[in-house]
Amino acid sequence: MLNHPGDRIAVLLTLVFVLAAPVVQPPWFLAVIIVPFSLLLLLIRNTRNLGLALIPVAVLYGIGILPLLVFCCTLTILVIGELAFRGGLEKLYSYLLYTSATLVGCTLVMLYLDIIAPLVVLFGIIVAVLLKAILKERDDAMMLEAMGIAMTMFLIDELNYQANLTLIALAVIIAFSFGYFSYRFKAADVSGLFSGALVGVVLIVFADVRWFLVMLVFFILGAVSTRWKYEYKLKMGVEQSHGGARGYLNVFANGSVGLAAAVLWGVSQDTIFLALFVGSVATAAADTMASEIGVCGGRPYLITTFKKVPTGTNGGVTLLGEGVSLIGAVIVSLSAYLMGVITLPVAGICVLAGFIGTNIDSVAGALLENRGYIGNAGTNLIATAGGGIVAMVFAYFL
Repeated sequence: MLNHPGDRIAVLLTLVFVLAAPVVQPPWFLAVIIVPFSLLLLLIRNTRNLGLALIPVAVLYGIGILPLLVFCCTLTILVIGELAFRGGLEKLYSYLLYTSATLVGCTLVMLYLDIIAPLVVLFGIIVAVLLKAILKERDDAMMLEAMGIAMTMFLIDELNYQANLTLIALAVIIAFSFGYFSYRFKAADVSGLFSGALVGVVLIVFADVRWFLVMLVFFILGAVSTRWKYEYKLKMGVEQSHGGARGYLNVFANGSVGLAAAVLWGVSQDTIFLALFVGSVATAAADTMASEIGVCGGRPYLITTFKKVPTGTNGGVTLLGEGVSLIGAVIVSLSAYLMGVITLPVAGICVLAGFIGTNIDSVAGALLENRGYIGNAGTNLIATAGGGIVAMVFAYFL
């Protein structure tokens, strides 16, 4: 993995910077030292991208924005992760090697600095490997990865949320196992694996495992709905691309509101965010079932004009789609109630919110997506946000 002289230089400089960081004070003095060395790396072909990535990280550390641990772990993840990734022989294996190597590296950094913050490091590594899967061969990939890693760890550090180490380990095992099997069963691609794992870890750490199970109900409903009469949908040209394997856009479009609700619940314990979470997930399930099963329900009507439109038109609705969307909202809301996440009255609210959110999706599809203002992911995000907010407002006045 260290065949090129540039690789050895990168590792050596990273080691020196990390070892020197707690000693060389104030931070701006080290930043002043790092910048010219980064410019030197720009002259070496194999380390050019690393040089570009180090500069903004050093500047943010130098002006006092990035804490010491975040700065050192960002450098470690960038260099150790990149070298480990290149050493992988198979696609998924490369990402797993990246994850393992950065985890070991950051653990050593925490021990050296005597700053134990596993949650900060964990989210930094997950975001790092996710960005690696998303950005792939982009020329500016490493610089974007550096900023994403640093800002994620900075935000988690600022949040100062405390979680039991056993819970964190359990969250990682459950979330990554779910992501791995989703990938193996072709229900998710590599970016879907790691984005799904990120959502799972957030739900378990900031809320509890029951929230993850509610999200799992949505995922199962979505997977079954996607496979429903797949050959028929294939002939019509309205099937999910890549055989129905979900990527990061789909995961975040349907899970971002739930993820935000979990964090808000974790830091505030305000029950209003229970409704936000379940309402958004009920909407995601209802909308997915309406799209995947409802498309087999005959010629749809455009929700804004009630005129018949071709099958697969954004904003088109069918009676079958409206019916199954209600079923999806009921299944998710009832599951959340049976697991003790919400009360029965709130479950009823979330059923209604899920149904409303599905139709918000149709309106957004007709008015915005059809005109090219947003894509499908944007439409889904609007819908889940709409359904979650409706549930939260109704629950507030309950």
